[in-house]
Amino acid sequence: MFKKLERNEPCWCGSGRKYKACHEAFDDKVLRCQREGHMIPDRDMIKTKEQIDGIRESGKINIALLDYVEANIREGMSTEEIDRMVYEKTIKLGAVPAPLHYDGYPKSVCTSINSQVCHGIPAKDVILKSGDIVNVDVSTIYKGYFSDSSRMFCIGEVEEQNAKLVRVAKECMEKGIEQVKPWNFLGDMGEAVQSHALQNGYSIVREIGGHGVGIEFHEDPFVSYVTKKGTETLMVPGMVFTIEPMVNMGANEIYIDDGNGWTAYTEDGKPSAQWEVTIAVTEDGYEILAY
Repeated sequence: MFKKLERNEPCWCGSGRKYKACHEAFDDKVLRCQREGHMIPDRDMIKTKEQIDGIRESGKINIALLDYVEANIREGMSTEEIDRMVYEKTIKLGAVPAPLHYDGYPKSVCTSINSQVCHGIPAKDVILKSGDIVNVDVSTIYKGYFSDSSRMFCIGEVEEQNAKLVRVAKECMEKGIEQVKPWNFLGDMGEAVQSHALQNGYSIVREIGGHGVGIEFHEDPFVSYVTKKGTETLMVPGMVFTIEPMVNMGANEIYIDDGNGWTAYTEDGKPSAQWEVTIAVTEDGYEILAY
């Protein structure tokens, strides 16, 4: 909740400065948006400089892990090998894989292939073959701070229609990133993402979206990509969240694997693609903390 303080009280952000010299003008602007009928962020969605510094360091490791996957992923590799590779490299870098044992998730990474939308569970008998498109989703805890990002990989000779899906999914994410500016709205980003997908004949998954991240693995706000400009939560400096639209070649309907309770698939069996970044809203735009 945003509640104004007395002007000479210590600021709520923990800076040690008086409220009038720190966040009073910021709060006035946020509350003005609220009076105009907009959704505003809770204060616990706004990270301090020290927290963003910590998330950035976690993000550097997350980036290094995906770079490592990119250098080593290949046809004939099992997804279990990817999981082991990520786990060993994470530990070597002094960090912890965030997915491992999270709500019972059994592995250190998610590997989602072709019609798997997200949360694919690595396994010894799942072998990458030529023509596959695969999302590798890595999340890291470093000194108590979380980061989260994913990339798509094309294995061997991929059909052009699938390669295009991978390209457009990345473009959708980039269109969303362009809308991350202080005093814009999450809906501005969502509309840009979905418009680009629709222009290319694709759809966006509705039930699963992005999320706040940094102090915990999943925080508020929920980040949808099927929203309208000028709606959803106001973006303000200090917010940190993921942009990770799931772009389906066919319809947007999905289902969850009854056997493992995790893996989401497209209902129509057509491919899905996703890229993800962790991003911070800054005073004049954004900073990508993990990609």
